[in-house]
Amino acid sequence: MVDSCYCCSSKPYEKCCAPFHSGAQTPPTPEALMRSRYAAYCIQDWPYILKTYAEKSREGLTEAMLAEHADEQTWLHLSIVPSPALTSHQVEFKAYYAIAKQCFVLHETSDFETEAGEWRYTTGLLHDDTGKLSIGRNDACLCDSGKKFKQCCLKRL
Repeated sequence: MVDSCYCCSSKPYEKCCAPFHSGAQTPPTPEALMRSRYAAYCIQDWPYILKTYAEKSREGLTEAMLAEHADEQTWLHLSIVPSPALTSHQVEFKAYYAIAKQCFVLHETSDFETEAGEWRYTTGLLHDDTGKLSIGRNDACLCDSGKKFKQCCLKRL
């Protein structure tokens, strides 16, 4: 059992995103869905990710397409970005990940809608700072642990 959920909520996985992944519960808010999608990417739960796309966004998308480069990525940290400009159907986040020991950030404002009473991801707007990060070994870790990068997330790469 994972101590903390992959979505960086500080809750145990079994009490956070696991009930959504198993189908026992549905995410009650766009943020809960966003967090559960991030956690699903961490554990490579492609059926869940595909299911959480809105029907119109899911067209032509397959589990194999979602999994295509998954073995190359290590998901490191999720930060929800508070923004008063967002609607109740949007979530802004930064998802940090690594490929070949290089760190990247996916900074997106995601849009969600309800279908059959459940929240679904429709689309997202990437922010200009999305892309490769320059993090030195002695810089503060991107996961806000208070440790140096070399003593924290760098060990996971």
